Amino acid sequence: MITRITQLLAATALCAAGTQAFAQSSDELTCGGTYRVQPGDTLSGIVDSLYDNSTIWSRIYQANASTIGSNPNLLRVGQRLTMPCIDNKPNGLPGGAAIDAERPEVVQSETITTATVAAATQVGSELNIRVLTAGDYAPFTQRGILNDGMLTDVVQNAMAASDLVDNFKIHWVEDWSAHLDPLLTESMLDMGFPWFKPDCEGDPSQYRCENFYFTDPMFEMLILLFAHKDRPMLFRTDNDMLGKTLCRPAGYFTHDMEKNGRNWVSEGKITLEQPATIKECFDMLEAGTVDAVAINEFTGRTAMKDLELSDTVEIVGSRPLSIEGLHVLVHKSHPRAEEMLEAANAGLREIQDNGVYQRIIDEHMTLIWESF
Repeated sequence: MITRITQLLAATALCAAGTQAFAQSSDELTCGGTYRVQPGDTLSGIVDSLYDNSTIWSRIYQANASTIGSNPNLLRVGQRLTMPCIDNKPNGLPGGAAIDAERPEVVQSETITTATVAAATQVGSELNIRVLTAGDYAPFTQRGILNDGMLTDVVQNAMAASDLVDNFKIHWVEDWSAHLDPLLTESMLDMGFPWFKPDCEGDPSQYRCENFYFTDPMFEMLILLFAHKDRPMLFRTDNDMLGKTLCRPAGYFTHDMEKNGRNWVSEGKITLEQPATIKECFDMLEAGTVDAVAINEFTGRTAMKDLELSDTVEIVGSRPLSIEGLHVLVHKSHPRAEEMLEAANAGLREIQDNGVYQRIIDEHMTLIWESF
């Protein structure tokens, strides 16, 4: 288990033939890059050696989940792993970016109210996109933090990089309940972010699936299990969850517990407690009335810090519960919905290819991890 990092490292001494096989170069002007898995490597060992901080294993796994697969403990020799730049580490890896590299500036967003939203207009054949978001969703969207949040930063740069977009602007309407309907349903604004995509393949009748198109994920986050250290648990296969009681606040999605044949809640395979707040979930964990809190990594780690639970709560490190993407969406009734979808995806691909995307994520992740 990744949560047993200290024991693993002590037992293996970092495998002199493995994780110590990557001597860093003396080039201190680059950060991040690509690491090739060596015999004897473990994810925790690689992270500890490159970053001097084994606790950020989940960040490295998140960046490489599509390569590693569902089990972060199973690495294959020769795999090439992306090592994001966090706190100016690691240095000297192939493909690293210059630490002082600058990103292109993007246009400023503005705050508006539902009362001032006018119908979106497209001038001639130009594609002018008004993108909708709101705050109070750190680290993804929040006025006043770095570039108004990680997803705001990504979306602004993707739109600016897309050759298919003539003009765009991000508008802030601080009423999330009005975003999907009426603001996007009535094309009063064009696209909105950040939204989870339900299991549309398993249940295409869900509201968002029936009514909206989704871009490729702008970011993917880990949904993790937080357990009490006095009652540790393993999550190696779905069968390990049978009979367990999990907690996730009311209003949060639960599609990850149902998709891919899990049917955990609908078939009574687990008990799901849904109190009003995250704090109540962690109170139930402390009291022993639930086995784990199932929540995204950022919310869970923030709660551990704010509630001072680091000495009693741990992350179940055997595998994530799921990996969920955050998307930009557009209503299917919008007359230029498919054009906008392709434009946003084209811009995302461009910043992923030219390295801007990774620099954005690295900048924000450095600040996020410093806050935990």
